Amino acid sequence: MDSSGHIEDLAAFVSASPSSYHAAAEVARRLRAAGYTMLDETADWHGTVRPGARLAVVRDGSVIAIALPDSAVAATPYRIVGAHTDSPGFKLKPKPSGAANGWLLAGVEVYGGPILASWFDRELELAGRIVDIDGTTHLVRTGPFARIPHLAIHLDRDLNASFAPDRQRDVQPIFGVGGLDQADVVAHLASIAGIDSAAVAGYDVLTVDSAAPARFGLDGSLFASARLDNLSSVHAGLVGHLAAEPTQAIAVLAAFDHEEIGSESRSGASGPLLAEVLERITAALGGDRAELARAIAGSWCLSADAGHAVHPHRGEKHDPANRPVAGGGPLLKINASQRYTTDAVGASLWARTCAKAGVPWQEFVSNNAVPCGSTIGPLTATRIGIRTLDVGTPLLSMHSAREMCHVDDPGHLAAATQVFLSGLA
Repeated sequence: MDSSGHIEDLAAFVSASPSSYHAAAEVARRLRAAGYTMLDETADWHGTVRPGARLAVVRDGSVIAIALPDSAVAATPYRIVGAHTDSPGFKLKPKPSGAANGWLLAGVEVYGGPILASWFDRELELAGRIVDIDGTTHLVRTGPFARIPHLAIHLDRDLNASFAPDRQRDVQPIFGVGGLDQADVVAHLASIAGIDSAAVAGYDVLTVDSAAPARFGLDGSLFASARLDNLSSVHAGLVGHLAAEPTQAIAVLAAFDHEEIGSESRSGASGPLLAEVLERITAALGGDRAELARAIAGSWCLSADAGHAVHPHRGEKHDPANRPVAGGGPLLKINASQRYTTDAVGASLWARTCAKAGVPWQEFVSNNAVPCGSTIGPLTATRIGIRTLDVGTPLLSMHSAREMCHVDDPGHLAAATQVFLSGLA
């Protein structure tokens, strides 16, 4: 797939994935269309997990895809691309319907670390899942529904000098006019799901920018979208997985939820999901814990998460010698404190992978005076003991409601993941 085709498909993927739950469902839909069998976690996998099988597991907002080579045995190593399905934003609170000064308000709390200012004066949609009293899950999305309004500059002459919104008072989005007798956000979501509002027992619903992804700039070389951190990596890993032809290792795509809030959940990278799946694959292939340990010892995980391109106006925030640019290829992310897991051995694998894929790549390391973020990489390496390296697409405006990248970089990452998962480097 060329860069234009890849970016169009990424736009379609993001548009279909306004929440982590929608993203997991869209990955699963594409896998099923490609002939993958969905695994039930409560079922016995013996007989289903076998050499040559194409399989997938969905747990809440997370999904794992598995492609076994025809020669797979219990001690066959793994090649894993890890990513995450969630993004910063605002999560709908219990009793979310409110009113103030003639406006209807949706009660939300901050999810992760969004750039708060970027969420103002945008048409937002609500998206996620609601669960009825019978335990049935319904995916819902509203389309353009709400907006967090700025106070006009006429009423705050210092607005451009200092903007520090109160995380309770100032970020509750408006969705209509009237009083509380006219406001029922949950009833609106229930109507979209086709159920009675009284049947709603719980929900996990977040905000997302409702504007469609778009190319812009000179020759359309730039791409803007919600949730590029980290759907750009989920999509690249999925494209690479579907195109890979593994022969020496079991190819795995592991897309986790809750990375933006620490990954500590049953469907996060700090939870048991990936370890359980690997253990069950080994067992279904007739192996024991010793053979699982042998498989892990020969395995690699490519932790794919968005990174930072050098900023045009704030170059001093970047390392003086390592200044990755948009369009220069995916990043190899390095940190001495293991906030990223890349070491010299992983760097060698990445160089071979990109050379085989025919794509450029760049190194990223933080300015010593600027705190470094982290990824699922260290969590996976620590929890499972697997050799891991960190990579990602260079972005501007990370954690904004709408992020941006060069149109070539996501496709380059996908090409590299295909080579990595195929075990060609």
